[in-house]
Amino acid sequence: MTEADYGIVWSASRARASADQLAEWQGFAQALCDAADSISLQHFRRELDIQAKPDRTFVTVADQSIERLIRERIRSRYPGHGLVGEEYGEEAGEGTARWYIDPIDGTHNYIRGVPLFGTLLALEVDGELQVGVMSAPALRERWYAARGSGSWAVGSAGAEGPRRICASRVAAITDAHLLYGSITELEESGRVPGLRGLMGEVWRERGFGDFWGYALVAEGAAEAMVEIGVKTWDLAAPTVIIEEAGGRLTDLAGDRRIDGGEMLASNGLLHGTLLARLRTA
Repeated sequence: MTEADYGIVWSASRARASADQLAEWQGFAQALCDAADSISLQHFRRELDIQAKPDRTFVTVADQSIERLIRERIRSRYPGHGLVGEEYGEEAGEGTARWYIDPIDGTHNYIRGVPLFGTLLALEVDGELQVGVMSAPALRERWYAARGSGSWAVGSAGAEGPRRICASRVAAITDAHLLYGSITELEESGRVPGLRGLMGEVWRERGFGDFWGYALVAEGAAEAMVEIGVKTWDLAAPTVIIEEAGGRLTDLAGDRRIDGGEMLASNGLLHGTLLARLRTA
């Protein structure tokens, strides 16, 4: 990718529908998150039915209930759209539109009573993600975006109504705030041999995983988020929100994709430098 391959203007060029259609999809996604928030809060910090999945992750009755509800409402409103969800897999649609559903991102937090969890929704059309929502009901915050309409946050402390958010303009590694998921998983992957060195070079580093790290990059509160072991439904919504905020996302090889199991999200200005540092021991 080049400098022209990210930024607010570039992101708007990825729109594959009219502004009115994008607004309709965005409103629908937010309504779905309203319903999901209600379910997740009903079960939060209460006794949960928890099951272990074959990949050793966990699922709760809330995860399953939320995804079932979202799938039912999408089928009813847009019967030709496809579905890709964490709990119930993929359903092909009649056309090129499909929804990515993460009913509770941060399930382990949710299980332990940590309020850093949220529902993530995104819609893809003709291979391009068009709208995204990340809703964190226990934090009383939500982030959303549609191509060409910018990225927005609601519910933040001290804010009245939606506020537009933008990635930071920090351009020096020594001034950067670096976030990451599991340090153990990152180092054991062998994909980021330069991570420890980079952590010693940046201004500040913290382990804020899941959707929260991506929200902070979109808000301009951090310059980068690096994570491994992620799925398409983890990354679809953050991709739209960060790109519409002027940031950039690629895998650790520098390719713009969400199906590679890894992600570096940044403010864009530092992206190339961060990739080089991470890949060099």
